[in-house]
Amino acid sequence: MDVSVVIPVYNEFDNICRLHEQLTAVMRDFGRSYELLFIDDGSNDGGVTHLRTLATQDPCVKAVLFRRNYGQTAAMQAGLQLASGDVIVTLDGDLQNDPGDIPMMVEKIDEGYDLVHGWRKNRQDKWLTRKLPSKMANWLISRTTGFPIHDLGCTLKAIRREIARELELYGEMHRFIPILAHQRGAKCVEVVTRHHARQFGTSKYGISRTLRVVLDLITVKYLLDYFASPMKLFGLLGLACAGLAGLAGGGTIAMKLLGEVDMTGNPLLLLTIFSMMAALQFFSLGLLGEVCARIYYTSQPKQNYAVRETLNMDANHGQFPRVNHAA
Repeated sequence: MDVSVVIPVYNEFDNICRLHEQLTAVMRDFGRSYELLFIDDGSNDGGVTHLRTLATQDPCVKAVLFRRNYGQTAAMQAGLQLASGDVIVTLDGDLQNDPGDIPMMVEKIDEGYDLVHGWRKNRQDKWLTRKLPSKMANWLISRTTGFPIHDLGCTLKAIRREIARELELYGEMHRFIPILAHQRGAKCVEVVTRHHARQFGTSKYGISRTLRVVLDLITVKYLLDYFASPMKLFGLLGLACAGLAGLAGGGTIAMKLLGEVDMTGNPLLLLTIFSMMAALQFFSLGLLGEVCARIYYTSQPKQNYAVRETLNMDANHGQFPRVNHAA
């Protein structure tokens, strides 16, 4: 299989058949073997009936039906794990990404890149609720991680399968796929892609996701810099607190030697005790983090989703050995 197109869908009843028609036309013209892997994230609008029909009529259509709604990250993780193509292309199921950009992105992979991610330069969304928060989030993420990117939220991506296999997504980490892949040494490039206004259905995202992105950014920053060795972070904080405790303790002793009688309410004494306790806690967190990291790297990975049913997929479809990777 040359190309696997992974499409997470949730309540996209009016878009599934239209998207299938567009993808089929593009991939047939492209001339490479392909599969269309739909991951239904617990839809309740009847869209599963379309997937069943398409899977019956078109052998290139594969479908994974979740038991309930687990979120786009879980759907994306399932697609990346189960896809069998040498190149995995991901795109939204809302017809806003243009399937016509897929051949261009796959050809970029042929040039030697490991991951090609789209940039919706002329994005067709509302400015206040979608475009402005996205610009702010992309600027913050780029500055924090040091990874130059214009549009981290674009789902349209092309990834080599071996790179996709190494990604472990949870929470809402699907937004950070290029950064996580770059951390693994992937050669990434950003290309301008077309974007269309939504015609059917409603968006599943709003301005409230900005806070979740910021929280995920903190997690990503930790994973990038300190996940393999948490003591580097917590030990540094512990040393800072220990240093503060030393300074405050020295000041307390100096005040006592200079004739201070009552030390009970001395703020420097209280600061010394507080800093020593904080230092001890940070060192303890660092040690616990080191133990957890070692356990993580030696344990078997567990899925964060449950599959109810698969369509047109044999027992070994997409099942490849997971790599136990240490930073």
